[in-house]
Amino acid sequence: MTRWIFSIAIALLVACGGKPSPANPSPKVVPVVSSDSVWRVSELAFRKGRWADALKGFEKYLTLVRSDNDNASRAHFFLGEIHLAQGNGILAAREFRRTADDGVVEGLAPDALLRTGDAYAELWRRPELDPSFGSTAIATYQEVQSRFPRSEAAVKAKARVVELQERMAYKTYRAGLYYFRLKAYDSSIIYFRDLVATYPRSASAPSALLKMVQAYRSIGYVEELKETCGYMRKFHADAPGVVDACKDVPVAG
Repeated sequence: MTRWIFSIAIALLVACGGKPSPANPSPKVVPVVSSDSVWRVSELAFRKGRWADALKGFEKYLTLVRSDNDNASRAHFFLGEIHLAQGNGILAAREFRRTADDGVVEGLAPDALLRTGDAYAELWRRPELDPSFGSTAIATYQEVQSRFPRSEAAVKAKARVVELQERMAYKTYRAGLYYFRLKAYDSSIIYFRDLVATYPRSASAPSALLKMVQAYRSIGYVEELKETCGYMRKFHADAPGVVDACKDVPVAG
């Protein structure tokens, strides 16, 4: 009997790989990941342009720290930059806006709000597209100037407003030109007048005025022609084509 029991024990030992199974196996040890280490790895990935790794890293970091942590706000800023680099303007604007509005890190809000405007401007890269994002970008840049008037970001925002307004003016000019070429002069005049009224200092304004003069001549609007020539002589006298366009129109006394 003893020999039989011993044989069974040997068979079981062999079946278990020659090693006895512990009665209470040790629990699997999961390494503890610190938020600082995740931050360092994520920031390094960002600096090297590894956007996917950086995105995952900063998202993980935000699960490890409180929302009012200084670096949490910076993490959202980094996420905005990553989304913008990946062409995700809407997500970028959301992250930048969150950083701008939480007010956790002093001095970061102006740049974050500026980048919010940049994200919307990037969504309106071509003038022929729907200008809604362009309008939102302009409004955001103007917000930078009103909220942080003494910041460097406000100076940059002012320049970017001018740039976007030039694009808006050009878009309006193209629309007016489309109708002008179809000889739908009344429709073209609506666009040209709107351009001059909204963006009087734009590079497209003189061209719009010249087209208005041609349109008024074509449909016989004499008074409007005199008015437009008077306006050009006063505000755009040096623009190419103004003298020739109005040479037979009397100067108002």
